Amino acid sequence: MGGGAVFFYLQPSTAFLTDINAELINTYCCVRDHVEELISLLKEHKIRHDKDYYYSIRNHSGGTDIEKAARLIYLNKTCFNGLYRVNSQGKFNVPLGRYDNPNICSEVLLKAASEALSYAEIKQADFTEILNHATSSDDFVFFDPPYHPISETSYFTAYSQNCFSKKDQELLRDTCAELASRGVKVMVCNSDSEFIQKIYNDINFETYQIKAARSINSNIKNRGMIYELLITSFKDFYLPKQ
Repeated sequence: MGGGAVFFYLQPSTAFLTDINAELINTYCCVRDHVEELISLLKEHKIRHDKDYYYSIRNHSGGTDIEKAARLIYLNKTCFNGLYRVNSQGKFNVPLGRYDNPNICSEVLLKAASEALSYAEIKQADFTEILNHATSSDDFVFFDPPYHPISETSYFTAYSQNCFSKKDQELLRDTCAELASRGVKVMVCNSDSEFIQKIYNDINFETYQIKAARSINSNIKNRGMIYELLITSFKDFYLPKQ
């Protein structure tokens, strides 16, 4: 599910949302089911926020589900560039960001997200789980996997404890092919790399080169607009000029 941008833009009447990241799924469930309690905890984080408090919260991963959700949102809003990264032990290890007034608790946004999520089933699972749910041309599936690296220095897959390898990319491609054979409309985003282009060309999917804004790069000169791929199983797709 990631940031859920496609879901929140479309806001379908029914949806099945998954992510491999257990903390993220717990957070979305708490936004859906316990938004008022979550807001109360985030207000407390906002009041107490400073450097020492940030690192004390980062180093403490226990608590109730709602406390864990508030922790994740707090860290996301105050860490460096909103990056989510864990080490080999699965511990969040992003340093404090430099913000004058981080937006730790957006009540309006959280309540709107809670309303949108009230129509969705949310589950921790890998991408193959959707094979049990999407069966026909009435279904639309969007995948946002860890991107395949376009260079040796861009290899970042630490979204969870498990790396996302070439074999995983190929399994995702095979999952997309199976869904398309059922008539399901499939859309995938990924890096504009030769490997990704080839594996989806092999199954006759459409590929579109698009520009996307990226703010995370070790070299500040490489931040900004970069090319990515939008990949679809269908051809009747209008892509606005960029």
